[in-house]
Amino acid sequence: MTIYESAENTKSPTTPGIAPRPLPVFTDRDFWRGGELDLGAYLERVGLSGEGPPPPTLDTLVAVHRAHLATIPFENVHLLLDRPVPLDLPSLTDKMVRHHRGGYCYEHGLLLAAVLDRLGFTVTALTARVLVGAEGRPRPSTHALLRVDLDGGPWLVDVGFGGGLLEPLPLVDGYQVSQDGWDLRLDLITEVGAEEWLLRSFDGEEWQNLYSFSMAANLPQDYVIFNHYLITDPRSPFGNRLMVARTVGGTRYALTNTTLTIDRVGADRADPSGATLEREVRELPVSEVGKVLHEIFDIRLDQEERATVEDRVRGFLNM
Repeated sequence: MTIYESAENTKSPTTPGIAPRPLPVFTDRDFWRGGELDLGAYLERVGLSGEGPPPPTLDTLVAVHRAHLATIPFENVHLLLDRPVPLDLPSLTDKMVRHHRGGYCYEHGLLLAAVLDRLGFTVTALTARVLVGAEGRPRPSTHALLRVDLDGGPWLVDVGFGGGLLEPLPLVDGYQVSQDGWDLRLDLITEVGAEEWLLRSFDGEEWQNLYSFSMAANLPQDYVIFNHYLITDPRSPFGNRLMVARTVGGTRYALTNTTLTIDRVGADRADPSGATLEREVRELPVSEVGKVLHEIFDIRLDQEERATVEDRVRGFLNM
């Protein structure tokens, strides 16, 4: 008996010999929960409140990306306060929108995914291997970023790296651009798989590898697993130092424990032959960390939270 003869003799609730159509794998396709977002509060937080939600266009994507990056900082203060880092949308909104706090990549990525979904964009969540400081060694894919599909093709969107894109980049092999003087480049590579992308930045002297990523899609549930690792694994870079960053146009601020670094691109950096990067480094007294978090990064902590963060920094520095 052949497989076809077997099928003919199999009883089916529909046409004899023809199996019914399979049911969908996922009955819940509302991955990003954009409909649950307080969009007005988010747009007010990033300074884009107006007469109504903007349309899902490239101009809107660029405006939201820039505003989010300039307003909501990259930071890991919750870990220093020994608080959980939930990734559900109500928790993200309460922390990052209503309480003027920031977060790291999973928090930024999922909040922005909900915003873009609510505005009508098609969003796919991705992960990347951070290559900064890796010295050629492969690392796991633990950084969160987004792909947004527009009529003209797919775009890379990332507001949670702490020092990468100012605006989305089109996913075009060899694409190179200067964003307010920050020079960036995307290339297709084949280090691990057939379709990987590499994001580089130019530091004024040479190209630096930032991260590599593939087009494999992720869901919020995947980010929850990665997030658990970053919170609990002793090798995680987020549990043994204070890390804060914010980019406003051509100026980047970064605070690692008590070291405040301010990078500014020179007016002639748009011309690579005359590119300049001005760097200012300050060593702060621990007692000023809370003040700097508020004045430079707009992270609003009460007195008890400031004292806790400063005590943790003293511990990191063995003071």
